[in-house]
Amino acid sequence: MKFNRNNAINQRIERITTQHAVVGIDIAKDVHAAQITDFRGRTLTSRHLSFSNTHEGFEKLLGWVQDVQAKKRLSSVLVGLEPTGHYWFNLANWLLKQGVEVVLVNPVTTHRNKENRDNSPSKNDPKDALVIADVVNHGLYTDYAPQEAVFERLKTVISDREFWVKQTTALGNRIVRWIDRYFPEFSSVFPDWTVPRSLASLRAFPMPSDLRNLSVDDVIEGWSKQGMKRAGGVRGRGKAAELLRAAARSIGDSQAPIEGKRDLQWLLEAYEQNVQRLQQMEQEIEELLDVLPMAEQLRSIKGLGTITIAVILGCAGDLGRYDHGRQLLRRAGLNLAECTSGKFKGQIKLSKRGDSTLRKYLYLGMLSLVRHHPDFKRWHGQNQKKGVTKQASVFKLIGKLARILIGMIQRGESYRSEVHVAA
Repeated sequence: MKFNRNNAINQRIERITTQHAVVGIDIAKDVHAAQITDFRGRTLTSRHLSFSNTHEGFEKLLGWVQDVQAKKRLSSVLVGLEPTGHYWFNLANWLLKQGVEVVLVNPVTTHRNKENRDNSPSKNDPKDALVIADVVNHGLYTDYAPQEAVFERLKTVISDREFWVKQTTALGNRIVRWIDRYFPEFSSVFPDWTVPRSLASLRAFPMPSDLRNLSVDDVIEGWSKQGMKRAGGVRGRGKAAELLRAAARSIGDSQAPIEGKRDLQWLLEAYEQNVQRLQQMEQEIEELLDVLPMAEQLRSIKGLGTITIAVILGCAGDLGRYDHGRQLLRRAGLNLAECTSGKFKGQIKLSKRGDSTLRKYLYLGMLSLVRHHPDFKRWHGQNQKKGVTKQASVFKLIGKLARILIGMIQRGESYRSEVHVAA
């Protein structure tokens, strides 16, 4: 399972022949800019082409490229573009349908090469398009090949889930803020405000004033009206009495009770809707993973959660397309970056140039594995005995996990625990 990045770059350079027209496209929301060079980086047109982000604009681009090909007698086309936001998807997919090869250029690479031709930090769309073409000629690109539909669906659900998780967390923080302001004693009765009895209380008796002059039976009846099953009982009556005592001594703000109740009602409604969305998404994730054989292979690593597996396959795509675990680490921005010059030896850090969601869940997944999986727990302990810090050991084991995952997929095997084999 050998992998050499320099060899890969050389292969990408050699792929561009004397018969290639290399098209660099600077992506924007409404109007794109394109430049054409040959394999040596010589411009083949007197000026750039501006075209709209529409079907007519795409046809205009293709016609322009074909005219240049005919004039210069070039038989092949390679289009390079920056994956800027979401504006490039439609153009890239349309070009692929026309049989045109499309490659992607990292925006950081473009930024650092923009002074190569004119030794100037100036920036404009035509220049950026030319810089992109130059970068492609130097082999500093990655192929664009859309994943199978199931991987794209998984990636979409994961992206949506991340958005709604953030929204749910923000709403939860707002609800905690509301409790701290209007009913600060509520937290002593229900340390976890998300449990069913706590939510029923917030809906039925949001303000301390709503609980005054009520009895334990009144509180239990209010919980029952909120759809809570078995609202009474010894534990229920105890919690009701405790809630009444907390309300009696509350120091919460009572100057705007109507507005406060409305605010909490809206927050709770939005929070519960988001929780339902997340539950639906998790069900969809399970269904999508069930049709992926490699998901079952990843599940053989006990302690690697469903969401982590879904993120790995959604963000990294088909693991069978990777030759080595280092490629997966680079995809996540977990490859090491070092700054060394002469006698100066800089600190080695993570590059963090990759998919942040994939990086996040590989880290969280490893935290779970070093706690629960016997092999990773043992390796984690061995690293620390060698003087490796806990944090450094976690990232070192992420690299080991990446190699294990790619190796499992390449050989079509499930994980076999060393502890189990030894037993």
